Amino acid sequence: MSGVLALRAQHKDRFRETHGIGLGFMSFFARACIAALRQIPAINAEIRGDEIVYKHFVHLGVAVGTPQGLVVPVVHHADRLSFAEIEREIERLAGLARTGKLTIDDLSGGTFTISKRRRLRLAPLDADPEPAAVWHPRHAQDREAAGGGGDEIVVRPMMYVALSYDHRIVDGEQAVTFLVRVKERLEDPARLLLEI
Repeated sequence: MSGVLALRAQHKDRFRETHGIGLGFMSFFARACIAALRQIPAINAEIRGDEIVYKHFVHLGVAVGTPQGLVVPVVHHADRLSFAEIEREIERLAGLARTGKLTIDDLSGGTFTISKRRRLRLAPLDADPEPAAVWHPRHAQDREAAGGGGDEIVVRPMMYVALSYDHRIVDGEQAVTFLVRVKERLEDPARLLLEI
């Protein structure tokens, strides 16, 4: 997470001045997942009847804790939104969730979900017609890692992630490839800005 943390620290004040919203981690996570979904379309698919439907858009579900429990409002067409627009929409939906004012439309149509979970052991999904996959980031924590030359130990902020997915649509190779693509973009967040 070093790259994301550095980029966020460098630009968060200017981002807030320019866009009137904080630069959180969720927009980085969202953009990394959206880029990976474009490469692994099965993870953004659903089973409809006897067919697998591949979607060419991302309606991103974002889990929000409320006093009444967890809800998952949806950022519609997240793939078309900028970092600031994603942050603004997540803040708007989270505010509605916490005050109990979400509508059915706010909760409908998700194609992929980001949900912070405390456990890494996750059950396979089977929730027609909800998302085929849910990405689970954990909190970044300082951990020991091999340095640049491999012969020294350094401390870096690292984060575990997991992916729950519908095994009827997604196989293990696709799931691992998706996680690798997300990891690559979070380790080098300039790729998100350049869309590479």
